[in-house]
Amino acid sequence: MRETRVDVAVVGNGVLGLAVAVETARRAPGLRIAVIGPPGRDGAATAAAGAMLNCFGEVTRYTGWHPAAQAKFALARQALDRWPEWLEQLAEDAGPPAGRTALRSHVPGTFVVLGAGAGAIAADNFTALCRAVEEHGEPHDLVDPADVPGLDPAPQARPLRAVHLHREGCVDARAVLAALEAAARRHRVRMMPDTVREVLATAGTVRGVRLADGSTLGAGAVVLAAGSRSSELTADVLPPGAVPPLLHGAGSALLTRRTRPGGARQAIRTPNRAAGCGLHLLPLPGTERQYLGATNFITCHRPDGPVVGAAEILIRSARQEIDQAVAGSRLTAWMWGARPITLDGFPLIGPCPVAGLHFATGTYRDGFHCAPVIARHLAARLLGPGPEDADLAWFAPHRAPIETMTAEQSLTETATHAAETAREHGLSLPFFLDDEPVATYVRDRAHRLFDRLGHPVALPPEILLLAFVLAARGNDHPARWLADHLHAARAHHSSAPGT
Repeated sequence: MRETRVDVAVVGNGVLGLAVAVETARRAPGLRIAVIGPPGRDGAATAAAGAMLNCFGEVTRYTGWHPAAQAKFALARQALDRWPEWLEQLAEDAGPPAGRTALRSHVPGTFVVLGAGAGAIAADNFTALCRAVEEHGEPHDLVDPADVPGLDPAPQARPLRAVHLHREGCVDARAVLAALEAAARRHRVRMMPDTVREVLATAGTVRGVRLADGSTLGAGAVVLAAGSRSSELTADVLPPGAVPPLLHGAGSALLTRRTRPGGARQAIRTPNRAAGCGLHLLPLPGTERQYLGATNFITCHRPDGPVVGAAEILIRSARQEIDQAVAGSRLTAWMWGARPITLDGFPLIGPCPVAGLHFATGTYRDGFHCAPVIARHLAARLLGPGPEDADLAWFAPHRAPIETMTAEQSLTETATHAAETAREHGLSLPFFLDDEPVATYVRDRAHRLFDRLGHPVALPPEILLLAFVLAARGNDHPARWLADHLHAARAHHSSAPGT
C-alpha cells in the first residue's frame, strides 16, 4: 500500500490539535501539515465542552501546594492574557462567517457562587480563589449573590458568597471548532477524516502513523493531540513507565433552550468540589440557549457513552444550586466526552525521547482554555529549538509521576473527598456520628491499595478514589494495572541518565 507523506502529522482534530496546526501553518506557510481525526468526534472532550475560559475559577486549595501546581496555574494565566488577541486572530484567519460567529460567541465575565449546600472542600476552594485574585491583582468584584443575573437556586441551597471575575467567561466550543477548521483550510492544512491506529517509529525516531485502514502516513514530526486515546497509540513506541498514562475523565453536559424569561447573562459556576469540577451554567449566543455542565467520573478504560444517573445528578444539582427554571427548559442535546487526565493530574506537553514525537494532551479540564499557549509552545518546538518556557518544563511527557504531597496526605485527602462526595450525593448520618466512619473506611481501603503497590505514591484524590471505587466493586484490574505502571516507571526513571 503506497505511503503518502507530510512534514507534520497532528493526531486529533479537537481544539488542541487544530490550534497547533493553525499556529504552525501561520508561522511556516510552506510546511505540509495534516490533521487526522473523524469529523463526528464521538466521545471527544472538545466537542462536549462549554467552554469556560477559567484560570482563577479553577483555583483550589491545592494550587499553591507544589511548584508543578503553581506552573499549571501560570499556564492558565498566560492563556487568560492571550485569549482576546488569539480569538481575534482566529476570526481573521477563518474569515466569515465562521470567524465572525466564533468571535461573537465570546461572553466575558464569570460569577463564582458558594452556596449553603457546599461542603468544606468547595468552601476552601472558594477562599483560595478569593485569595488568589487579590494576590495577583486580577480584576474582580465581591458581589451580593442577589445581584447575580439568572441566579435563582432553591431555598435550601441559597447562595452565601459570590465573586465576579471580569476577564473570565465562556465561548461556544462548537463555534470555535468551526473557526479553527476554516482557518486550517485557509492555511492549506490537510484535513484527513480518518482514525490513527498507531504511531510508527524506527530506531528511536518517529516516521509517521498507521491509519485504521492499514495505510500509512509518513511524517517528519507527529503531534499527539488525541485526548485520552493518546497513550494507547504509543504502546509499542515508548518504553513502559516512560510517560504517565492517560485516564478518561468521562463527563456529561446538556444543551438547553430556556422557556422562561430572564436567565444567566454571564457564566455562573460553583468552585471546584470534592473529587470533581464545579457545576456551571453558560449562556450561548441567542438569549434562550444555555449549556449546563458537567459531570466527571475517571475511568481506566474509555467508556462507551454517557450514564443516565450522571445526567440526573447534573440536572438536579443545577436546578437546586443555580437556577430552578432549568427544570422547565427544553433539552436540545446531550453532550458527552472523555477528558484526558494523566495519572498525576498534570498535562503532557512537548517532545519525548522518541525524536519527532510531541504530546499535546492530558490537560483534563483546561485544554480549551490553555489552547492558545500550548499551540504557541508546540509550534515553536516543531519549527526549532528556541527558548524553553520554565513553567511548561514541568509537563515534559518523559517523567515519573509528579507527587505534590506525601503519600499519607494523599490518603487523608482522598478520605476527605470521599466523605464530602457521599454527603453531596445524599448520605445522611445520625446526629451522634460525623463523617469519620466514611473517612476511616476509605483510608483503610486506600492503605490496602498502597500495600499492594509496594511503594507508596502520592496520587491525586480523584485517581486514588477511582482505584478505591473499582476495587470496592470487585474489579481488581485497576490495582494490578497501577502497580505494573508504577513499577515500570520506577525502573525506567531510576535508570535514566541524570537520575
